[in-house]
Amino acid sequence: MAAPMENATKGTRLSGSSTSFQKKSRSKLIQIPGTKPSVHTGQLIVSSGVPSLDCALGGGLAVGSLLLIEEDEFDSYSHALLQYFLAEGVMSGHELFVASAQDHPDDIIKDLPSPLQDEDPDLKNASSSSPGQQDAMKIAWRYQNLPKFQSVLSSSSRFGHYYDLSKHMEQDLLQHAKIHTFYLPEEQPASTHLSGVLGPYSVLLHSIQSLIRQNGFDGSNSQVKTCNVLRLALHSLGSGLWGDDVCVSPAHNHALSTFLYVLRGLLRSSLSVAMVTVPTHLIRNKLLRGRLIRLSDTAIALQSFSAADRNNSLYKDYHGLLHVIQVPRLNCLGCEVPDTKDLAFRLKRKQFTIERMYLPPDLSDSVSRVSKVQLAPVCTSDGTKHLDF
Repeated sequence: MAAPMENATKGTRLSGSSTSFQKKSRSKLIQIPGTKPSVHTGQLIVSSGVPSLDCALGGGLAVGSLLLIEEDEFDSYSHALLQYFLAEGVMSGHELFVASAQDHPDDIIKDLPSPLQDEDPDLKNASSSSPGQQDAMKIAWRYQNLPKFQSVLSSSSRFGHYYDLSKHMEQDLLQHAKIHTFYLPEEQPASTHLSGVLGPYSVLLHSIQSLIRQNGFDGSNSQVKTCNVLRLALHSLGSGLWGDDVCVSPAHNHALSTFLYVLRGLLRSSLSVAMVTVPTHLIRNKLLRGRLIRLSDTAIALQSFSAADRNNSLYKDYHGLLHVIQVPRLNCLGCEVPDTKDLAFRLKRKQFTIERMYLPPDLSDSVSRVSKVQLAPVCTSDGTKHLDF
């Protein structure tokens, strides 16, 4: 028994006083404010500004990825998501890049929502109902012991901020933020927009490339010592205001798809994340729509309700449906697919929330199961008599 003990003792000794049984150090991720590692892929993620949207996408937006939003018909709800995305960047200390051909980027930044100090306004409103209202909500006895259904998507861990759409962000917060703007009418004459394969997006791509390289988001600038995240907000690409006729003629659809392909390569090699809105409801070519989705990492679609749809009892409390078309597959063969069925959104006076849409229980007892069985016809061979058991 002495030899094994001696070997075990020798195995714990190396040169000097160190031992071989040392804890293996794990690789540390980059510590950037407003980011955290994903529990599913280990990828560094940021918040989109809407906690319920982060929950629907598996935790947040991965750094180096592209989120494509298919705009609603009036571009009101997708515009609100873009403002949430930028407001979260201001509160997290990230650099912002805003590009638009319709609204001036300065006007978009001025209308950013103000942050809230509350932990979760959705849960607070749900728990602050008066006792009189709770007593008034009586349901059948057979449904009383069932677990309560939580419609609002939420996570156990706090990530991101909450915002009030009825108030604008203070100027002190905007002055300390690093914001870069791109307004197409002020960049170059309209005659040079259609040059090259990228067409009207060549100037936009050049501005993004210069910003990433000069500020060291790709690691090329050794003078930048602190790491940060660049948020790219590109509004309504593919519309006629960009000089792109992709919505009219399918023959000139290569400019937008080429731009997304090159932009995705830039994001992969830099600490950047992009949110792109596209009016796909104006694109007649369905193959092009599928191509744009495949060129993005995450894709969602906003389907707003009309006045006739709001008259439906199922849709009266919502403003539209949210479809999660594609989730990212980063650092893994298979991705974590969240529960994204029957999602609806509502735009309240102060906030934008995404909820699970569900049907209330059927409480009608007019016809029992026995009566339904007795009233059901039974076919026989002669077609005149019922089977008698």
